[in-house]
Amino acid sequence: MTGVAPPPRRLEAGFLGRVAYEDGVALQEERRRAVIAGEACEALLLLEHPHVFTVGRNARRSDVVADSGWLERHGVTVAASSRGGQVTYHGPGQLVGYPIVNLDPDRRDIRRYVRDLQQVLVLTLAEFGVAAAGRGAQPEIGVWAGERKVGSIGVHIRRWVTMHGFSLNVTTDLAFFRGIVACGLHGVEMASIESLTGARPAVAEVAAVAARHFAAVFERRLAAPAVERPA
Repeated sequence: MTGVAPPPRRLEAGFLGRVAYEDGVALQEERRRAVIAGEACEALLLLEHPHVFTVGRNARRSDVVADSGWLERHGVTVAASSRGGQVTYHGPGQLVGYPIVNLDPDRRDIRRYVRDLQQVLVLTLAEFGVAAAGRGAQPEIGVWAGERKVGSIGVHIRRWVTMHGFSLNVTTDLAFFRGIVACGLHGVEMASIESLTGARPAVAEVAAVAARHFAAVFERRLAAPAVERPA
């Protein structure tokens, strides 16, 4: 007798607007705790951050090349992050996605998880006229349009439940990347949907497309969010 496949897991997803980095981390940690405890369903937190350089577990502090004066003038903070990867920039005009999903039992493969996140970004970019592809080897992990990097990935997994995730440059001011050695890659050229196409879609519009593709790639049932942005 053939078994019946279980129904897709419910995934709450929505755009939370602009959220301070530390508040975004707190939202992720609380939701992951609840998912592990069986108190909440999975979630995809979609948002923007104010200007911040985040320093991943594999980064060197020296990869933040901007001095304190530059950081102060440009309103950029520096925050340590528990995600993998190097140093990256988050700021207005950039979509950040934080999936809180349980990879157990059928997706317990970190490389596959990263590839799936890349596929979400590739499909999202295609809807905005950008042909892109994922790269899977360090330090180039992310999504690239030719030789320009348009999306970054860095994750943290505990008991097979994820946090952190991806960033996608939409209308990002790419000049801020000059303050760091982005993703540990000297001389890397960053790109955005705007720089590649001339279009300026709203980050919330891109978030809705990314949520749809995330649900399809990860075989989840998309639901309205119960997560609210911090006051």
